[in-house]
Amino acid sequence: MRATHSKKVGTGSNKRPEKLNVHIRNSWRTNLQLIRSIGNMIGYKKSLSEWQCLSEVKMGRGSPIPPMLRRKIVEQYQKGVSQRKIAKSLKLSSSTVHNIIQRFRESGTISVRKGQGRKTILDARDLRALRRHCITYRNATVMEITTWAQEYFQKTLSVNTIHRAIRRCRLKLYRSKKKPYLNMIQKRRRFLWAKAHLKWTVAKWKTVLWSDESKFEVLFGKLGCRVIRTKEDKDNPSCYQRSVQKPASLMVWGCMSACGMGSLHIWKGTINSERYIQVLEQHMLPSRRRLFQGRPCIFQHDNARPHTASITTSWLRR
Repeated sequence: MRATHSKKVGTGSNKRPEKLNVHIRNSWRTNLQLIRSIGNMIGYKKSLSEWQCLSEVKMGRGSPIPPMLRRKIVEQYQKGVSQRKIAKSLKLSSSTVHNIIQRFRESGTISVRKGQGRKTILDARDLRALRRHCITYRNATVMEITTWAQEYFQKTLSVNTIHRAIRRCRLKLYRSKKKPYLNMIQKRRRFLWAKAHLKWTVAKWKTVLWSDESKFEVLFGKLGCRVIRTKEDKDNPSCYQRSVQKPASLMVWGCMSACGMGSLHIWKGTINSERYIQVLEQHMLPSRRRLFQGRPCIFQHDNARPHTASITTSWLRR
């Protein structure tokens, strides 16, 4: 008995199909086979991860083409694939593909051109000049800096523009710390005093009895210079910062050493040389006897006028 073989029409190996009829189903595997079939038609082979990356790319209107996609366009162009087929396979417009290929021909790169948005009013050179001015005049206000910038740059600038430019210069407006003013004579005296006591040992410093007095003002309602409120609460009495022209004050004197704390003395009003001698007799001498217990010590105070008076100096020398 002779065996017979059936043969399907149109499935010869030497014949290339001109048309691909694919029935698309609502399944992930069928869609992936469709993508691979289109890739085989245009002569391009991709891996599964590359096709998934291309299928997941979603671009909004006006957004630049991802670098991976631009690289694929150039690779297809170098292989001789037409721009129409590239645009159809990657689901892009023909003009987009043409512009990417044209940019590659001219510059040899696939980078995106810099956006042609609105340019900043102050360029890098202007920002350097603004930074130098802000560092030179640190206590100037933003309004004063804006006035100077309009005259110097010959441009129309607002306060908000200068404020943003200051931030671009890596500068920021802060509240300055409060420090006592020292002239050159005071700085020189302090330097000489520190230099003279540079070689003192720890045991030597423990024999010093430090003293000072301070003035404390009693203020009512001064809780701070900032308040949390709305724009309409500016006339609310709870948002005021109340001030008094001549507030009540107290003067406090105290002393201390490495052995412990001395006594405190509080009095009203100002201090003069006579009252300062009374404080030394009534509070400094008992604190000295209690802390040092008869050992020699050095009494240290500042150069206030009651301290350097002639009667105070003569009393300390006794």
